Amino acid sequence: MKILVAYSGGLDTSVAIVWLKEKYNADIVGFCSDVGQGEDLEATRRKALKTGAVSCHVLDQREEFVRDFVFPAVRAGAVYEGEYYLGTALARPCIARGMMDVAAREGATAIAHGSTGKGNDQVRFELGAYWFNPSIKIIAPWREWEFKSRSELIAFAAAKNIPVEATAARPYSIDRNLLHTSYEGGILEDPDAEPPPEMFQRTADPRKAPDQPREVAISFEKGTPVAVDGNPLGPAALLSELNILAGEHGIGRADVVEDRFVGMKSRGVYETPGGTLLHKAHRAVASLTMDREAMRLRDTLSVEYATLTYRGFWFSPEREALQKLVDSVNEPVTGVARLRLYKGSAAVIGRRAPRSLYRNDIVTFEDDRGAYDQRDAGGFIRLNGLRLRTTALANKGR
Repeated sequence: MKILVAYSGGLDTSVAIVWLKEKYNADIVGFCSDVGQGEDLEATRRKALKTGAVSCHVLDQREEFVRDFVFPAVRAGAVYEGEYYLGTALARPCIARGMMDVAAREGATAIAHGSTGKGNDQVRFELGAYWFNPSIKIIAPWREWEFKSRSELIAFAAAKNIPVEATAARPYSIDRNLLHTSYEGGILEDPDAEPPPEMFQRTADPRKAPDQPREVAISFEKGTPVAVDGNPLGPAALLSELNILAGEHGIGRADVVEDRFVGMKSRGVYETPGGTLLHKAHRAVASLTMDREAMRLRDTLSVEYATLTYRGFWFSPEREALQKLVDSVNEPVTGVARLRLYKGSAAVIGRRAPRSLYRNDIVTFEDDRGAYDQRDAGGFIRLNGLRLRTTALANKGR
């Protein structure tokens, strides 16, 4: 039996390699995905081999992560429960796609992951795996093994000489990729406890950010970001550049109590510097170019899009159908938005587009003869008020 393990190099998945070998008498193949977490994945690969894996694949997925997952979500305006930009939720299906490709090439009959039985990631990994291989066997050690706590894992690792860097006292867990850094657990489990200032990795404290604002221009073509300050950049490079600019000015922090798919509320603290700028800039250009009713439909469906993504249904007929609609209404969204970054805020200060629907000769309060006849508004209002007047008369009759 050959099992492919989504390997991070951390305590959980390092213990999993040894535990899976012993329980299933299997050959273990490691899989590491680079989605921009900024870690030495070659060192992680060597650790997997030292722990007992027969081989370990490192796959650079940074470009496809931003191009095929982050940018489509930006076009959709997808934000979960109003605050979460879906950093982890978008990375997991990307990782699952790469993992299943390697599993097929390796001839693995099973996959395993280190997600706990309380979180969303187990759902995201496993639904993604089934999309690519409906018959794949999935092993989730946290739902099977005898360990009940992190301290028990540490003790097992010590007994088995598993090379891990972990202690029983860990203040919170961290997940990082090109879109965001998330923090949860530990001291953050008290929703009334302020996150420690030293926790944040990629955004400056807004109170200590530069006293001089920075202006940035983001260009879009058909809703997709293509340039920063007029410089064309590929997806990963563009998001990386915006992460630096926004992070320096303390932009992108969010402290969220969210509803996990499994039914519980949890508290997460997020840093999404570049992603925050992309969403704000995209809406600025769309406000000029997207038809009103198309925008309203997109905004209505963005809640469903975000929920599907959060719950692990990225690879599903309904999300793909929504994407086709989203991409269709983004067809005219080409233009530039200018933002001013200053001490934690990103304010839109200008936007322009070659196919702008904004008509000064129509909207102006000055001489508008010939462009708009204000007398037409009277009939418009009376027709729209017909059902209200009819209802009011009926109520008065009662």
